[in-house]
Formats: sequence, C-alpha cells, structure tokens
Amino acid sequence: MNPAQIGAYLHRLGADRPARPTAEALRELHLRHLRTVPFENLSIHLGEEIVLDGKQLLDKVVGAGRGGFCYELNGAFSVLLTALGFEVTPLAARVYGAEGRLGIPYDHLALRVRTVDGSEWLADVGFGAHSHYPLAFAERGEQADPGGTFRIAAAGPDAAGVRGEDGAAAGDLDVLSGGKPQYRLEIRPRVLGDFTAGAWWHSTSPSSHFTQSLVCSRVTGDGGRITLSGRTLTETAADGAREVRELEQDEEVLGVYRERFGIRLDCVPTVRNPGKGSRNG
Repeated sequence: MNPAQIGAYLHRLGADRPARPTAEALRELHLRHLRTVPFENLSIHLGEEIVLDGKQLLDKVVGAGRGGFCYELNGAFSVLLTALGFEVTPLAARVYGAEGRLGIPYDHLALRVRTVDGSEWLADVGFGAHSHYPLAFAERGEQADPGGTFRIAAAGPDAAGVRGEDGAAAGDLDVLSGGKPQYRLEIRPRVLGDFTAGAWWHSTSPSSHFTQSLVCSRVTGDGGRITLSGRTLTETAADGAREVRELEQDEEVLGVYRERFGIRLDCVPTVRNPGKGSRNG
C-alpha cells in the first residue's frame, strides 16, 4: 500500500494512523472496521467477480466503499495491518455447521497478528456476529468481549480421527462463543491465494449459505448490530433487544443500504439461489 491508500483506508475507518503497531492500536482498528465496513455477500447476487488480490480488495473496500465476506474483509484488513507494521499471518478455518459438522477446507479466513511488543492476537473482522476485539491467541481461558464470551481451545480429533502429538487435532484450535464451537482454526500459515477455491465454492455452489440468502450487517456504535437480510431489517441493541421490520418498497431497501451501510446500489439485489438460512462466516 502507498501512503495515499493507507490514508484512504484509515479515513474510511475514521481512524488516525497509529504511531506504532501496538495491541491497543489493533483493538481500535478492529472495532472500527466492524462498525464501518459491513459483512455482506451482495457481489454474489449482483454477478460481480470476487478476486482475492490485495489491490482489487482495496479497490472494493476502500475505493468503492463496499464490504464483503470473510476472504475479502480479512484479506483487505491484513493488507492494511501489514502496511502499518503489524506481522500478519492468514490462517484457514472450517466453520461448524448443523449437528457440529465442519465445513469445507478453506471455509473461512482469519488472521494471526503479532504486535510490536510480541503479543499475538486472533483478529477476525469477517465472521459477522463475533468478537468486537481481537482475542488473545495464546489464552485458553474465557475472554470477555462486548460480543459475548469467547474461548480458544485445543481441538479434539478431526473426522478422520487424526490427533496431534498433544492429543489435539494436529495442533488445530477451536474458537468458541458462549461455549459453542464457531470454527476450527488451523495454525499452519497460509497466503491469500490459498483461499481462492473456498471463495469460489461459497460464491457459486447451490449448497453454500451465501448463494441462498442476502446479508449486509455491521456493528453499531452502541455495541449492537444492524442487519439487512433481503428485505428484512433487524436492529439489535447491545442488551439483545431486537426490532424487526419488512421493507416493502425498493427505495426503502436502497435507502437502508445507502444510509445505514454506505453502499450505493442501482437496483435491489435478488437471491441467486433461494434456500434456507444464512450464517455469519
């Protein structure tokens, strides 16, 4: 990234350039990202190509003022963090689905971030409703966060019965929210290009949650969340209170995208492959 690109990205987040790549700076950038750059899968339903390349991700997130799903959001965030002096390692994960089944390989992209003081963090701005701040990577106890109570734990054997030397699944980690496993994280370093097949599957397969539903969601300033799923607008307060309403007119839908998410569209997206359910990953 050049200085102008860094400045434009930080301007979108409403953040000043941190003097040093510290844990405090990472926490602020992480929260601001969740508040300003929405988790959304609109490209899938608008027929837009998803390319996992640093320049094109910046063009979308910074230049076009859009959001994206995990590969795009954490991919772009990794470019920014690296430019600011953080040491960033992309990690692959598989998301837990129905009945505890794990998703496809390269199902999710998360980031292992090392700060100037040597502390390491699990940063994830691309999993929808998740932790508002990075999680301490080496901590195995519960970690309190405005988004809930989280824990990183050694994973058990995988579906094939593979166990690591310490009894865990080849050193894999489970990330839990409220005691429920969210995704299984591999600790082997990856590069952005490794996730191309996962992004392609999620954006094209009839079995993918992302082709079955529309979602646009972000954290609000009071710690709650606003989500537009198709024409259903859900506003959740920090205390969990929810207000749900249906948007009847196209202009209402386009107005919410524009005014609440900063996304300007020419037409209302329609679901490419109607199905049941959606997910956060």
